[in-house]
Amino acid sequence: MPTILGIIFSNIQHTNETFEVTKVRTIASLPIGGRYRLIDFPLSNMVNAGVSSVGILTKSNYLSLMDHVGSGKDWDLARKNGGLTIIPPYGQQNKPYTSRLDALKNIIKFIEDSREEYVIMTDCYNLANIDYKKIIKFHEEHNADITCMYHESVKSIPTNMNNNIFTLDDDGRIIEMDIVKNYDGTQKVSIDLWYLKKDLLISLIRKAIDENYNSFNNDLLKRHLKSLRIYGCGFEGFFTSVLTLKAYYDANMALLDRYIRKEMLNKPGMPILTKIRDSAPTYYGENSKVENSLIADGCIIEGEVYNSVIFHGTKIEKGAIVKNCILMQDTYVARNTILDTVITDKNVKVVNTEKLIGTKDKPEFVGKNGVL
Repeated sequence: MPTILGIIFSNIQHTNETFEVTKVRTIASLPIGGRYRLIDFPLSNMVNAGVSSVGILTKSNYLSLMDHVGSGKDWDLARKNGGLTIIPPYGQQNKPYTSRLDALKNIIKFIEDSREEYVIMTDCYNLANIDYKKIIKFHEEHNADITCMYHESVKSIPTNMNNNIFTLDDDGRIIEMDIVKNYDGTQKVSIDLWYLKKDLLISLIRKAIDENYNSFNNDLLKRHLKSLRIYGCGFEGFFTSVLTLKAYYDANMALLDRYIRKEMLNKPGMPILTKIRDSAPTYYGENSKVENSLIADGCIIEGEVYNSVIFHGTKIEKGAIVKNCILMQDTYVARNTILDTVITDKNVKVVNTEKLIGTKDKPEFVGKNGVL
């Protein structure tokens, strides 16, 4: 097994891609599934593949991310050599980065100083449990210079993010890359996961500095399709990007499906690790009702909960009905309140509103510390 440095980009790379839930936090620390954060998935995937040195690039709103990952001990990354490194948003250029490639320019010294032979890099906005050993094996079997992972999708989700579409030859080598906003029909879409030798990455970053390149996909990968052996490795399994409020809602609701939940959270040999909390179990009142829901520890459930994701410390009073909702940490729902298709951020109090109802296409959202 080669030695590998992991690099995780914790922010969406485009400022216009912030949405309701990411206004107060980096997307890496976005709560998901009752007890997890999005960072848990790529971080666990790396650890499961034997990666023991990981750098997480920060940019803004990253205090909750630092609180969550801490020293990395919950992922067995609290080590004297290697381990977990939180990288601040300033580096060589002494200014915040504006793109993925800009971020790599900032941390070139960090990459050069690492002892590892290879680098695996990924973004944080995708929800998937990926076997990184597959991309490593694929890379070796095809004698690739760079391997990019993709998934097949039939339609783009409506965001301002660019989609990187691959066209492959019969051997899996990428012969064309189209960077588009929207697409229809089955396409091989990059999931922003790359694997290559460290020395090659350093040389590409130095070239980007010399040539004033700004885009990793457009200026580095696309320009080198003929001069480098750049391959596409397909991912099969549950996959979704969390780039809008609706996508966030749908991702949480998908985890209520026990087959998806098993694939995502209980895949043999590929556990998703997260920060361990020491708290009391959830209390269920005598007349409470719960169906098809994920409920974290430390909650008090005295009302009714259906098809919902409930985070730590939430209290639902007697007579309250919660359906199709995502209630983040320390939400309080007063008695006889009805919530349907609602997302609450942390520490929300629903005390003066008898009924709040959204739709699956447009869930109602209540911001952090909100009082209704």
